[in-house]
Amino acid sequence: MVSVTLSVPTEMKSEMDKHPELNWSEIARQAIRERLVLLDKMDVILSKSKLSEKDALALGKKVNAAVGKKFAAGV
Repeated sequence: MVSVTLSVPTEMKSEMDKHPELNWSEIARQAIRERLVLLDKMDVILSKSKLSEKDALALGKKVNAAVGKKFAAGV
């Protein structure tokens, strides 16, 4: 196993220090594993997509504009 160093804000470290009974390395490993599993699932979904990145960006802009109009109208 390799070692990875990560930085956390001072306040977070203070909160972590209040719970020395927890294995923070294991908690970080699990969180990273969960994110990797999610990214793998997203990669599978995206690999089946027929939209290009350009198409997806254009669609996203249209959706944002429509949502903006809806909120501006007070709906």
